[in-house]
Amino acid sequence: MSLARVSTRASLGLDAPCVHVEVHLSCGLPGLAIVGLPEAVVRESKDRVRSALLNSGFEFPHERITINLAPADLPKEGGRFDLPIALGILAASAQIPDDRLAGLSCIGELALSGELRPVTGVLSASLAAREQAESLLVPLANAGEAALPAGASVLAAGSLIEVVSHLRGNKPLQPVSQTRLPPAIGSGPDLAEVQGQHQARRALEIAAAGGHSLLLFGPPGAGKTLLATRLAGLLPALDAETQLTVTAIHSLAGSARGLDATPPCRAPHHRASSAALVGGGSGIPRPGEISLAHGGVLFLDELPEFNRQALEALREPLESGEVIIARARRQVRYPARFQLVAAMNPCPCGQLGRFGGSCRCTPEQLARYKARLSGPLLDRIDLRLAVEPVPLALLRGDHVASESSASVRMRVEAARLRQQERQGRLNRELDGDTLARQLDSASTAFLQAAGERMQLSARAYHRVLRMARSIADLAGEERVMTAAVAEALAFRGDFDGQSSRR
Repeated sequence: MSLARVSTRASLGLDAPCVHVEVHLSCGLPGLAIVGLPEAVVRESKDRVRSALLNSGFEFPHERITINLAPADLPKEGGRFDLPIALGILAASAQIPDDRLAGLSCIGELALSGELRPVTGVLSASLAAREQAESLLVPLANAGEAALPAGASVLAAGSLIEVVSHLRGNKPLQPVSQTRLPPAIGSGPDLAEVQGQHQARRALEIAAAGGHSLLLFGPPGAGKTLLATRLAGLLPALDAETQLTVTAIHSLAGSARGLDATPPCRAPHHRASSAALVGGGSGIPRPGEISLAHGGVLFLDELPEFNRQALEALREPLESGEVIIARARRQVRYPARFQLVAAMNPCPCGQLGRFGGSCRCTPEQLARYKARLSGPLLDRIDLRLAVEPVPLALLRGDHVASESSASVRMRVEAARLRQQERQGRLNRELDGDTLARQLDSASTAFLQAAGERMQLSARAYHRVLRMARSIADLAGEERVMTAAVAEALAFRGDFDGQSSRR
């Protein structure tokens, strides 16, 4: 027949909407036209498809070929449409039976030789095909990722010839087996390597227990980076649903990550742009670092050195746990439920507050340095802690070993289990009314009096409540007592860019 239709999957955020590739052969001067809002890479597919068909031993029709990518208002990009376009041409020219294409979605980029090359976003396509009870045909290099969802029907091929042999019934492709090993937390930086810093270690434990954000500030060499990189090792293993989501996000970004229970930890350079940090780019936007850190930790070292616009873009995701990137035709939504851990020096020269140090910064320089961080952003950071340098006596080889990450993680897991049994979510997601009911009258009066003295905003007031709830969970207490509130207020002290030793 001169008209054929092949199903495929586009990539739009974590969604993979169905796209029908309609191919029509008609009389007229030979040529190939692609319509349906294709991006540049899709328009270039006509040359790749033609060479792949000829080099694979198939006939390229000497007719007018019109290819429509429906729906027409959905942007299409990438080489994922090469394979369905080639199969559509073969079906329209009666070189393969078109009835074998029913119930099958195909994605893959074609080399000029006819070899199938891997594409990004395969996991999202596999999840969408499973929901529609379709089989998904992918390049061989994408087979493992596509078979991750339980119950997915996946076929994999290494070349166009193998796909055609399957559709002709000559050599059927075997379904990809779903051999999934139980993921386990991998090894990483251990908290046992940190000497001293008892208050900072306590702050890390509280942050891990309730999913709170943390800012460490202090002079160079105090151990801020050493501490911040240990937070991910205190977090519990990711559940199965979060593992799939994290893997799908990394697939969209083009970075390979199988099913891994280890929470991700991202540490972008301070020169990263807003698009790199939050997501975006030309055409169809891509996930940024905050989405790649979903379910884990986003570490921003030298926080004031980041672009001001990029930092301000973090404010909404910190509250909502997702980022929405709007374009002229579409809106793309990415999950961004991450824990922010930031580190910074107390002043441009880094010596302010150091014992025996001499700060060379003028008041104007210090004011400009502090002004790089806006009040609304700082208000969204739960714990703010001054980190002091460790005395050299603690760095001797005969020191007493510190508590390991595995030991602290056991308490964090127990605290999170209490939260899930009580409210079904982490403390950082609780609303003010739910939190207020967990305080007795004495704790409420204490917090209100302290909040007025510290001039806490309503947001800061609720964040102190959430921290206090996490402290109580670590202690195994059902009610939030005054001691937990006092400790939370201590970690919420006024931020002035200096360490506590002055």
